[in-house]
Amino acid sequence: MAWAGVRNVYDSVSELQEEGINAINLPLSPIPFELDPEDTMLEENEVRTMVDPNSRNDPKLQELMKVLIDWINDVLVGERIIVKDLAEDLYDGQVLQKLFEKLESEKLNVAEVTQSEIAQKQKLQTVLEKINETLKLPPRSIKWNVDSVHAKSLVAILHLLVALSQYFRAPIRLPDHVSIQVVVVQKREGILQSRQIQEEITGNTEALSGRHERDAFDTLFDHAPDKLNVVKKTLITFVNKHLNKLNLEVTELETQVLNVSFAFELMQDGGLEKPKPRPEDIVNCDLKSTLRVLYNLFTKYRNVE
Repeated sequence: MAWAGVRNVYDSVSELQEEGINAINLPLSPIPFELDPEDTMLEENEVRTMVDPNSRNDPKLQELMKVLIDWINDVLVGERIIVKDLAEDLYDGQVLQKLFEKLESEKLNVAEVTQSEIAQKQKLQTVLEKINETLKLPPRSIKWNVDSVHAKSLVAILHLLVALSQYFRAPIRLPDHVSIQVVVVQKREGILQSRQIQEEITGNTEALSGRHERDAFDTLFDHAPDKLNVVKKTLITFVNKHLNKLNLEVTELETQVLNVSFAFELMQDGGLEKPKPRPEDIVNCDLKSTLRVLYNLFTKYRNVE
């Protein structure tokens, strides 16, 4: 049995290695879209990566960018800063500095305004070093650096913002499994050629945020979505059984929830365990979180008239 386990691990490693080698050796092909003039100025054998323009139209990617932009603007509402474009507005380090200072409640020792490229990169270096020091990620998980952020790499900036939002437990709901089609361009014998790679930006965002261990609701959503309506109907019936006494009625669990923080405090005062979801998860209409909270109430009070 022990040898079988070792052999399975060895086989898995070999498969991963082969997959990696195949990805690296993918044949280069003509570029499928027109390049920006700046992206054509490559030296022989130089490699550059960029986002496939068609990938930018992906609805999930658009949703992710909008969620992150709205979050940044909410955090910086008192700074008179309005972000409209992640790459254009964050590349010089100014917004990243202000965002990190607000999130960490710490003032960074950097110049407020920088015009030259050298000064911008110096500032960006300081800001990113402080961010990386705070996030405490292993080196291979850090998918951004001064050059990529300053070059307005959307992939690098998204990785950075997703990591920040998860570390600081931002009151937002990131869409799951967002990927970007990345084009790797290389000049060979004077000709620009390319290959495409699928870059994952978010996986299972709930698991990545470390909010809780998997439970029955994860299983329900992942493997038995057909039974979801039965659970919702049961919980709505339970809720209305008690709310009808106040002439109130719930028809949509996702949207009809108010004063969540206060409600959580009352639940704990009443002897219930602290809910796994956060109040902002409920406010952001996360159905799974809403079901978890209601089921907690249901198990304690279902026999109460």
